[in-house]
Amino acid sequence: RAEPDFGRRDSGMLARSSSFGLRAVTVASKRAGHAVYARGIATNSQLSEEHIMLRDMVRSFADTELAPNAGEWDKKHEFPTSAVKQMSEMGLMGVTQPTDYGGSGMDTMSYAIAIEELARGCAGCSVIASAHNSLYCDPIKMFATDKQKEEWLAPYATGEKLGCFALSEPGNGSDAGAQSATATPDGDGYLLNGTKNWITNGPNAHAAVIFATSDKSAKHKGISAFLVRTDSPGFATGKPEDKLGIRASGTCSLILENVRVKKEDVLGAPGMGFKIAMKTLDGGRIGIAAQALGIAQASLEAAVKYAQTRIAFGQPISKLQAIQFKIADMAMRIEQARLLTWRAAQLKDMGEPYIKEAAMAKLSASETATFCAHQAMQVLGGAGYVSDYPVERHYRDARITEIYEGTSEVQRLVIAGNILKEMPV
Repeated sequence: RAEPDFGRRDSGMLARSSSFGLRAVTVASKRAGHAVYARGIATNSQLSEEHIMLRDMVRSFADTELAPNAGEWDKKHEFPTSAVKQMSEMGLMGVTQPTDYGGSGMDTMSYAIAIEELARGCAGCSVIASAHNSLYCDPIKMFATDKQKEEWLAPYATGEKLGCFALSEPGNGSDAGAQSATATPDGDGYLLNGTKNWITNGPNAHAAVIFATSDKSAKHKGISAFLVRTDSPGFATGKPEDKLGIRASGTCSLILENVRVKKEDVLGAPGMGFKIAMKTLDGGRIGIAAQALGIAQASLEAAVKYAQTRIAFGQPISKLQAIQFKIADMAMRIEQARLLTWRAAQLKDMGEPYIKEAAMAKLSASETATFCAHQAMQVLGGAGYVSDYPVERHYRDARITEIYEGTSEVQRLVIAGNILKEMPV
């Protein structure tokens, strides 16, 4: 398997990709007297200075480096090695990870802003970053020992290496507790056997957080999480999936045949796997909400631009009430979803419960992405159905946001379950 050389940060690449990276945003904010780690947003409609700096930086990168190439990556199913390297050097592959381990040390709000802007340029690039940040780095940050973080987080928070998260299996998706992959105690470690499906970053990852059960009778309490190198003996990747959308990101199955893992490479404690997976997905939903927002925003912008230049009946179609109604509905739903996403990020940064709000954000933003892509295609008509315009790509990319990291149906269950607990009879 060919592995991309992501390299390390260097000032030359930073200068080419942006005038500053995320660390520079943090430093500039501190010099200006801002507490970048603790400061939230005064209201959900006003970003702090450091968040505006970050948004502008990533937006410029997305406009110049991602959007012009996204269509070609999509057509070729091509992993965007150069773009991922630039994202690493900008600090986008470890946005919320501690600076002690090479991360950018920023807050969840910063992460949501960055992922939205990346998705606005290329949804595939945004999910590469989101899966790496939320699903690989975050559980290690939350549950690993200091020794484990040196080995399994530091090279990944810098973006030097890429990680993935392996929970889903051929026989389970939403039923995450029904793990078939096994972890059999063997000497000073475990032997892992089984197959994992739909693994984002799988074809290109250097390591994986893998979930397997060592005691099926204990059900979800028998599941543990393991840190595994993808070049381990017995570890193989399946054929990359031929997907409807987000084609710049690689997705495949992981095949485990007597993969030996040391006891010290168990993440958290044995039996904590299900808890680790659920906590990881709670935070990851903020990232997928942000990705969906970027797709929705790109769809709106494409529709508005086309409507203002397409002449029909002697005038731009933006003058037609039917088109204006579509634009108004798209813009309204995007703002609603963005506020929910920012609210979830803000609660997470404040250390407050955010599970319900993250599910609301993910549900609203993903359905908004699908809605906006659909409406944009209606505005463009036949032009929206061909690859000369990006709308058909947005339409395909949007669909997955209602499926991975918890389907829309699962989000409704999470929301309703929390509401019922909050309002007992």
